[in-house]
Amino acid sequence: MAVATGVLCSRAFALCMACVLLAVPLLVAQDHSNLSLEHYSKTCPNYEHVVRTEMECAVRADPRNAALMLRLHFHDCFVQGCDGSVLLDDTATLIGEKKAEQNVNSLKGFELADKIKQKLEAECPGTVSCADMLAIAARDAVVLVGGPYWDVPVGRLDSKKASLELANRDIPTAQQGLVTLISKFWEKGLDATDMVALVGSHTIGFARCANFRDRIYGDYEMTTKYSPASQPYLSKLKDVCPQDGGDDNISAMDSHTAAAFDNAYFETLVNGEGLLNSDQEMWSSVLGYSTADTVSKYWADSAAFFKQFSDSMVKMGNITNPAGGEVRKNCRFVNT
Repeated sequence: MAVATGVLCSRAFALCMACVLLAVPLLVAQDHSNLSLEHYSKTCPNYEHVVRTEMECAVRADPRNAALMLRLHFHDCFVQGCDGSVLLDDTATLIGEKKAEQNVNSLKGFELADKIKQKLEAECPGTVSCADMLAIAARDAVVLVGGPYWDVPVGRLDSKKASLELANRDIPTAQQGLVTLISKFWEKGLDATDMVALVGSHTIGFARCANFRDRIYGDYEMTTKYSPASQPYLSKLKDVCPQDGGDDNISAMDSHTAAAFDNAYFETLVNGEGLLNSDQEMWSSVLGYSTADTVSKYWADSAAFFKQFSDSMVKMGNITNPAGGEVRKNCRFVNT
């Protein structure tokens, strides 16, 4: 098990995190009272059914659509808050976030978002925001592949702006170390426990070769303690992701149950077989004494993981854009 090697490591980590907390103001919801379960009770009482129906069709057609919608919601909330800015297309007067480093080659699901929004507009024109739609669709995505249900407070507004700069800065990357990752979550008002739970969504995710090449040709064997049992899987990963080329080839981040939302993903970390460096850091980093305990807990107790994941999703979903906004009629463009 990965723990701090001594008191000095523990103190260094504590000092480092103290610096992070002093340097970074927490981002909180603009006004929690603006989000409620009854926000659309009179204006669009059928909105959840509309979203659920479309998500059922999409996940039935391709289970990977669940991960796509969940990831869209994550990437939306980490830039300006949960405001639908991730869905905006570039125009002559607006540069969107779709070409950010963590979005340009891997963020998908935009056409499915368009389809759901069209159905909502037919049901209740100009009523349900794109940001709320993503939050509901992400919840339904998780439920449809075996994960937990949670109530989603709604009432978010869609931003009239996007930020490519913030997308490049704020969205965690696969190559970043544990302290950087924790600080990025802290910036959003999410603690290390929230981080481990939310990263657990990788139980249904896929990663591009470009994002795990350094891992499998780097310290992969060291984190598995050179276990012969891990060699067949490593060989398979190297077939999918050669040292040169194949950047867009993909592999499941949960090698056990890629199509099901469960806690098996945490077993891959305990075995040292995490696909992404950023994920394995939560278990193997010398600074990861607290995150390693949480990983171990969720591996042993799926109910604890499901409960914390639900709570953390609500917490993340409560991050709103302080600038406010509108309810877009088309999620790709601001209203004219």
